[in-house]
Amino acid sequence: MAEIAFDAGYMVAGSDMEETLVTTELKKRGIAVNIGQDGSFLQARHDEKPIDWFIYTAALPQTHPELVLALKLGIKTAKRDELLSYIIEDKKLKLIAIAGTHGKTTTTGMMIWAMQQLDVPVSYSIGTTISFGPSGKFDPSSQYFVYECDEFDRNFLNFQPYLSIITSVDYDHPDTYPEPSDYLGAFRQFATKSQHIVAWSDQHGELFDHLPQSKMFNKNDANIDLKLAGIHNRCNATLVQKALVELGFKSDTDDILSSFPGVNRRFEKLADNLYSDYGHHPVEIAATLQMARELSKHIVLVYQPHQNIRQHEIKDDYTDQFKLAEKVYWLPTYLSREDKNLAILEPRDLIKNITNVDDVHIAELDNKLWNTIQSARDEGRLVLCMGAGSIDGWLRDKLKTN
Repeated sequence: MAEIAFDAGYMVAGSDMEETLVTTELKKRGIAVNIGQDGSFLQARHDEKPIDWFIYTAALPQTHPELVLALKLGIKTAKRDELLSYIIEDKKLKLIAIAGTHGKTTTTGMMIWAMQQLDVPVSYSIGTTISFGPSGKFDPSSQYFVYECDEFDRNFLNFQPYLSIITSVDYDHPDTYPEPSDYLGAFRQFATKSQHIVAWSDQHGELFDHLPQSKMFNKNDANIDLKLAGIHNRCNATLVQKALVELGFKSDTDDILSSFPGVNRRFEKLADNLYSDYGHHPVEIAATLQMARELSKHIVLVYQPHQNIRQHEIKDDYTDQFKLAEKVYWLPTYLSREDKNLAILEPRDLIKNITNVDDVHIAELDNKLWNTIQSARDEGRLVLCMGAGSIDGWLRDKLKTN
């Protein structure tokens, strides 16, 4: 967001708790960055020139010194989506929003990639790192802004998209949406804000198909000529093709999308026979295992559930999604933004309904598991490590030190 706002011509300054590669890069670009967040830097900047917006992450506690000071000084406070919506409107860009429970990041990457290959100037923001550009970019010559529009914290309701691609709708984020009806209602509201919608009719089509701006398609019509691993990837790429046609671009983009290099942490190959994936929902697990089976008949899955509050909602949904894996190593749940009143579900509580439960083994992120992973790789098995928590960093550290 700092780079996007800076490139769009706004004065930008900010802070972090420690020096990182990101803060170093921001400083190189001429953005003022302070290490430390006691409020003195914010006060000095405000005294020098009044600050219009204080943008903060959802992870910031309400007692944070800078947030407290910003409120005291009467500075407008907001999360990133509100600022991004303002920039898109201020620069008169057409927002292409990619929304959905699953597949947002990869589909966003596909749209950015396709527009680049079509030589269409594009501004964008994506929630991961990509090999074909920075994670966020503002191009002054662009007409479009491509954005991974997340439903968490109802963020996507801050936007008025010109065109929305909706990949899927499965109940998620119980910390934001206590009931499935709340979740579906938010997507329905998001759809009414969009001028054009491209989505599948197979899944919750009733949310969108009555809207005159909707173009609904059946998944049986997904483009099977695309040379992409995974049925879900070919489906998401098909939606991108439909959206490009809706925008007035050429329809023959098979070669472009078949050459899509992928995005970080979405079935990302870390080493021979070793892949990392961000998936942490039963639907995502089944889809990613299907993709893995297109590459190997022998799959070992290491799975780290994400958020105890989420596990309470989906624990009964863990059933036959693991059947394509020869062995599953189940880790304790990664805890984040938790309800302290909820009992922590143990692995044994989550695996009881799995159809191939005899192939499921409870494990920890330790040397024993690493040795198991190495042995499976040596035997020619594809090892897939899934989860949105600490598992990816652990894997990368092990690869560096072993």
